[in-house]
Amino acid sequence: FTSVKELINAIEVFIDGWNDRCEPFVWTKTADEILAKAKPRQKTSNTRH
Repeated sequence: FTSVKELINAIEVFIDGWNDRCEPFVWTKTADEILAKAKPRQKTSNTRH
């Protein structure tokens, strides 16, 4: 992009196109399944950085 105005225009064009073809989000996992994956894992090494 050669200007901020051009960038803003490109973003607005993208958003307008996205809104025309949007679909509702459908959850495929339960909250418990999602939270189980979010739990901290055990460290894979003892290397200090």
